[in-house]
Amino acid sequence: MTDYEREVIRETTTSDTHAHPPVAPPAAHATADVHTRERHMRPGPTGGEVLRRFIILAFGILQGLLILRIVLLLLVANTGNDIVGAILGITDPFVDPFRGMFRIDEVSSDGGSQLDVAAIVAMIAWTLSEALIIAAMSLGARRGEDATA
Repeated sequence: MTDYEREVIRETTTSDTHAHPPVAPPAAHATADVHTRERHMRPGPTGGEVLRRFIILAFGILQGLLILRIVLLLLVANTGNDIVGAILGITDPFVDPFRGMFRIDEVSSDGGSQLDVAAIVAMIAWTLSEALIIAAMSLGARRGEDATA
C-alpha cells in the first residue's frame, strides 16, 4: 500500500444511557450509539516519496548498466559497436573510482573474455550507497511516512 492509498478513519462513539425505563423490550435496544466516521485519502505521493522513488530509479538504471557492462565484457562484445561503446562509456566514470582498489582489476582469458572485478566492486559499492541514502532519508520520518511529508 502506498502513502496516498492509505486512508485515515476516525470513529467517535457516544453512548446515551439514562435512567429512563426502556420503551422497547430490553433485548431490542437499551442504549443509543452515535457513530461519526471521517475518511481522508491523500491526493498523491508526497515530495519525499517522489524523491525516494527517483533515487531508486536512478540507482536501478546504474545497476542495470553495470550488469550489462560485466556481461558484455564476459561475452567479448565488439567495443566498436555503438551500443556496447555507449554502455562502456557511460559506466566508466562509475567504475573508475574502484580501479586499483585490489591487485586484480580484471581477469582475462585467452579468448579475450574479461571479468571486470572493478565493475563488480563498483556495483556493490553503489548498491550500498543507495541503501545508505534511502536509510538517511527516513531517519526523521514518522512511522509510515517519508522524511519530507
